[in-house]
Amino acid sequence: MERAYYEEPAAAFARARLRDLMAGTMGTVEPVLMDEMDRALLDRPLAELTDEERRRLIAIGLDAGLRPHRFKRAMELPRVRRALGILRGLGPAELLDIGSGRGVFLWPLLDAFPMLPVTAVDLLEYRVADLLAVRAGGVERLAAVRADARALPFVDGGFDTVTALEVLEHIPETERALAEVCRVARRFVVLSVPSKADNNPEHIHLFDTKRLEALLRAGGMARVSVEYVLNHLIVVARKG
Repeated sequence: MERAYYEEPAAAFARARLRDLMAGTMGTVEPVLMDEMDRALLDRPLAELTDEERRRLIAIGLDAGLRPHRFKRAMELPRVRRALGILRGLGPAELLDIGSGRGVFLWPLLDAFPMLPVTAVDLLEYRVADLLAVRAGGVERLAAVRADARALPFVDGGFDTVTALEVLEHIPETERALAEVCRVARRFVVLSVPSKADNNPEHIHLFDTKRLEALLRAGGMARVSVEYVLNHLIVVARKG
């Protein structure tokens, strides 16, 4: 059966928000009507739910007015597919994803690495709130922190691998952000950025291989490799 959603995070999100709706903490104007069997889905461990039960949670959430569109499966972007392939080769022990946003990379990441502890960072409060709902709903290996990439609230070398896909081109102080990325990475950094100019007004930088390598080496990375994937640069940097 074709799966319309990344069902683990989508069901977890629906579950956490349905609990909030039933508790009246989200100010819903429509009552959430659930029978005893459906209510049991809110409390059982997420890992114990069948695929059908997860889809039922998502359906209940849709009926209650939730919008799980961010969890929809779509054709995997080439840069995301390549980053996941790189990570399979690196075998990270834990991962920090900077600028997780709507989850274009995060949901495929969690799906591809079902045992990997992931900490997601975003600057926008509402996006972090959604990520925390996924954790509260049962995806406990996902942590979420609201933070600026230029001042990450983590210890040096706190994460085996750090990813930042389609992030650096948005940040004014690129050098500062990359220095932070390198500081908190214990082994690897994986980045992607556009390789050519586009019409996105939020893209304020355009990088080339030479500049990226110089910035990463300045941040303490010993080895840097760069490849092109459909109008993007994919960078893998290693310490030591």
